[in-house]
Amino acid sequence: MNSTEVDAYLRRLGIEQWSADRAGATAGALRELQVRHLRAVPFENLSVHLGEEIVLEEKHLLDKVVGARRGGFCYELNGAFGMLLAALGFEVTLLAARVYAEEGRLGIPYDHLALRVGTVDAGEWLADVGFGAHSHHPLAFGERGEQEDPGGTFRIVEAGPDRAGVRGGHDVAQAADLDVVVNGRPQYRLEVRPRVLGDFVAGAWWHSTSPASHFTQSLVCSRVTRDGGRITLSGRTFKTTDADGRREERELTTDEEVLAVYRDRFGIELDAVPTVRNSGANG
Repeated sequence: MNSTEVDAYLRRLGIEQWSADRAGATAGALRELQVRHLRAVPFENLSVHLGEEIVLEEKHLLDKVVGARRGGFCYELNGAFGMLLAALGFEVTLLAARVYAEEGRLGIPYDHLALRVGTVDAGEWLADVGFGAHSHHPLAFGERGEQEDPGGTFRIVEAGPDRAGVRGGHDVAQAADLDVVVNGRPQYRLEVRPRVLGDFVAGAWWHSTSPASHFTQSLVCSRVTRDGGRITLSGRTFKTTDADGRREERELTTDEEVLAVYRDRFGIELDAVPTVRNSGANG
């Protein structure tokens, strides 16, 4: 990324000038950038249903997230955020993860992309702006105790046997694998081996085309609010959750209402209401 692209990305996050007191690759700067990203750039899978190709290349990601002021899912959001952090002087490593399903089964390889970020003053952190409901702040990568966050109580722990994994129920956990746990439930399993963005192309393709992927079965657009809550548009259902967990939801009855929510609450301009392309999936 060149300086013009960096400045445009920062403006996308509501930062008009990356001032001297922010300029270092510090834990405080990383925390601010992650929170601002979660508030400004929605987690959304609209491209899957609009017939837009998911392209994991720097120019395409910047054109979408910064130029078109769209969001995306993990590969796009953490891919783009990682590029910004690297351009600002952070040490960034892409990590692959597999997400836990409700029954405890792990997802496909390259199911999720997360970031291991080194800072100049406080070691390494797990940064993630592409999971949807997750930690608002980076998590200390080497900490094995509880980490309190507006998104819940998190722990990063040594991974145990994968008894419900993708390889016939055998113990396939690698020695260095880590589980990210929120409120006592495993959320995803991290591999610590460094990856590159191109490694995730197959995962992005699977999630954007497979009838078994939850991304092809439903529409979602979600972001964190300034008070620490969350707003989510799922199809025509608009949900508001405040920082204390109180939830309200309402059904949007007209196309005009849906398009107005996309525009006014998420900053996404659409010509027509997207519809689920894989509505017949049962996977």
